Amino acid sequence: MTRTLAHAPIMVLNGPNLNLLGQRQPEIYGPETLADVEALCAATAARHGGSVDCRQSNHEGQLVDWIHEAREGHCGIVINGAAYTHTSIALLDALNVCEGLPVVEVHISNIHQRESFRHHSYLSQRADGVIVGCGIQGYAFAVERVVSLLAAG
Repeated sequence: MTRTLAHAPIMVLNGPNLNLLGQRQPEIYGPETLADVEALCAATAARHGGSVDCRQSNHEGQLVDWIHEAREGHCGIVINGAAYTHTSIALLDALNVCEGLPVVEVHISNIHQRESFRHHSYLSQRADGVIVGCGIQGYAFAVERVVSLLAAG
């Protein structure tokens, strides 16, 4: 499959507990829901003639499987690994086999202003960009960045 926005969607992956956006710690993550995130990503990609494939799982292995799937049928990955960001070498290894596929890591909160264990990201070692602390608007920035990376070739 051709890896262009016109021919393949951007995979948007969300890790554990992000299914509870809007309910879980709104003082940190805001009032928006995962459906709001997905709508924002879809609208952002559509402005560029593309689409997104949004998925969320609380299970690390499922996220790994989806990253493997993205290698074949998607033009880029936007990923919020949530807590797995700070613990998962498995997610890093999966991302590392996505050679040539733009990857942008996003976090709703500023992980560098939070507990020290959140300051390290395994995913950043593979990401082509990292967006933190911009609320759900960060997802739109991440989709825009994938679009830019694709255009740059």
